[in-house]
Amino acid sequence: MNPESRAWNEKLIGVEGGIARLDTPALVLDLDAFEYNLRAMVAIARAHGVALRPHAKTHKSVAVAKAQLEAGAIVGFCCAKLGEAEALARGGIDRILLTSPVFFASKLERLVALHARLRELSVVVDDPVQVEALAAAFSAAGRRLRVLVDVDVGSHRFGVPTVADALALARRIAAEPALELAGIQGYAGTVQHIPDYRERAAAAAPAAARLAEIRDALRAEHLPCPIVTGAGTGTHEIDAKSGVFTDLQVGSYAFMDVEYLDCALTDDGTARFRPALEVWTRVVSRHHPGFVTTDAGIKCFATDGPPPRVAAGAPEGARYRMFGDQFGRLELPPGAPNPPLGAIVRCIVPHCDPTINLWDHLLCRRGETLEAIWAIEGRGAVA
Repeated sequence: MNPESRAWNEKLIGVEGGIARLDTPALVLDLDAFEYNLRAMVAIARAHGVALRPHAKTHKSVAVAKAQLEAGAIVGFCCAKLGEAEALARGGIDRILLTSPVFFASKLERLVALHARLRELSVVVDDPVQVEALAAAFSAAGRRLRVLVDVDVGSHRFGVPTVADALALARRIAAEPALELAGIQGYAGTVQHIPDYRERAAAAAPAAARLAEIRDALRAEHLPCPIVTGAGTGTHEIDAKSGVFTDLQVGSYAFMDVEYLDCALTDDGTARFRPALEVWTRVVSRHHPGFVTTDAGIKCFATDGPPPRVAAGAPEGARYRMFGDQFGRLELPPGAPNPPLGAIVRCIVPHCDPTINLWDHLLCRRGETLEAIWAIEGRGAVA
C-alpha cells in the first residue's frame, strides 16, 4: 500500500460504514471471522491436550501473532525463514522455532544475534554438518541453543529419512555442550490439501507413526524428546487425536483460503473455520457484455493454486480471473447485468501465505467499520 493509499484508508478508521470507501485494491481481514478461527483452533487443541505453535509464514505480522498469543498459542511461533523470525522478534515475539535448517556463515551470525534477544529460540537440523556449524557458532553464546531433529515424513524436502539417521543425529546434538536436544519435527505437507477427510487421515497416519517410532527410540536411549512438533491446518484434528504430537504447527486456519475451503477439515463435513481474508477490488471498466475489468490482478493474488473465489459484490456464479499484472476480469453468468463502475467485489484469496507476501498491510474491519491497519512486517523475508 503506497503512502497516499494508506493515508486515505487511515482516515476511515473508526468511521461507521467507512469500509465502503476503501481505496482499492486492498487486503481486508474480517476480525470477527479471524477471532472466531483463533478460538476454534484453541478449543480443538485444548480438547486433545496439545499446544499450538502457529506458523507465522501464513501472516508474517506481529499484530496477528499477538492476537494468536492472546487467544492461547502459548508455546510460541514457527517461522520458515530467518528473516521472518527477525521481523517477529523486532515486534516483541520472543519464542520462535525455525522450521527449516539454517546454514552458512551469514545466517549463523544472524542466528546468534537473534538467540541473544529471544527468551527461547529453537532450530531444526537434518545433517551432522549443520550440528557442527551450530556448535561452533554458539560455543561462546553463554546459553545453549535448542535443536530438534527434522524428520522426513514424506515431502522429501528436508529431514532425515530413517530412524537410524534420526538417532545418530540426536546423539550428535546431545554430545555438544552448546546445544540442547529438544525433540523432533515432522511436517507432512504433501497431505494437507487432500480434499476428503478420511483419505487425508489415512495419508497422515504413517507420518505420525514414524515420529512416534523415533520418539520411542530416543527415549529408549535416554535421549530427551520433550517436543514432537508438526501437523498443519489440514491435519490439525487428525494429528491432535493421534497422541503423538505435543504441539501443532497450524497456520492457514487463522485466515482460510480457497484451497482449504475445498477440503473437509472435519469428519462430518462441517466448517470449523470461516474465510477471514479477502482482496477487495473495484470495477474500473464495463464496456463488454459478460465481463468487467477490476483493479486487482496478478500482483494482488497468489497464482500457484485455484483462482480467487468471489464472496460478494457480483451475481451468483460469477468467476474471477487474472487480466494482467494490475487488473482482474470478473466473468458474469449469462444474462447478468454488468455491475456499475466503482462497485466493490470481494474475493476470497486462493492461497493465503503467498498472497500475504504481496502486501504491506492488512486492513482490519469489524462489520462495516475499518478498525485498524496492521503491518505485515515479514513481507519479503525470503532469506
